[in-house]
This record gives sequence, C-alpha cells and structure tokens, in this order.
Amino acid sequence: METTAAEHTQGLCDRALSQVFEFLGKRWNGVILGSLVAGPVSFSGLARSVGAISDSVLSERLAGLVEGGLVVRTVCPGPPVAVIYDLSDSGKALIPALTELSHWAERHPC
Repeated sequence: METTAAEHTQGLCDRALSQVFEFLGKRWNGVILGSLVAGPVSFSGLARSVGAISDSVLSERLAGLVEGGLVVRTVCPGPPVAVIYDLSDSGKALIPALTELSHWAERHPC
C-alpha cells in the first residue's frame, strides 16, 4: 500500500508534535525556558525565578533541555566556578510558540 503525500505530511507532523511535547509536557520545562528569555542565568538564579521547584528536579530538567539542544550550559572558570544557562538558537526559536500558548491560556482558562 502506497503512502499519499498528505499521509506522509501527517506522519511528519505527528512526530514533530510528539517531539515538542516530549519537552513541553514535562512539568517546569516551559517555565524554565520562559525564565531564560531575559538572558543567561545561574542555577540559583533560575531556582529563584522558577519558584517552587526542588534543586534536584531543576537539575534534571536542565539536563534534559541541554541534551535536547534547547538550553546551553556554560561552565565559567573561577574562582569561584560558575555554571550559566542560556537558550540555544533552537530554544530561542521556540519562544514565540510558548508566548502564543501563554496568550491562549490567558484567553481560555481551564
């Protein structure tokens, strides 16, 4: 059975949406990305910005976002040694969509 162009496009769209929501579907990831919009920030700065998140969960989420290519982790030599997080180009490209999702949520409260 041959696949039509529409079915092929649908399959690509499904995979792309699955990939996006693999990141955004995890609690805190969208908030972390939104917190990085203002520019590079330290781990402790992110923890303060995000709020009620444990250090272990923040660390886990950041590792996943770095692995996924949405966040860049830079170690700045010290003393003291500092770790800075920033949006990658891919992460920056996602921000307009996150902004639109935020606007939608404001207009359509659950």
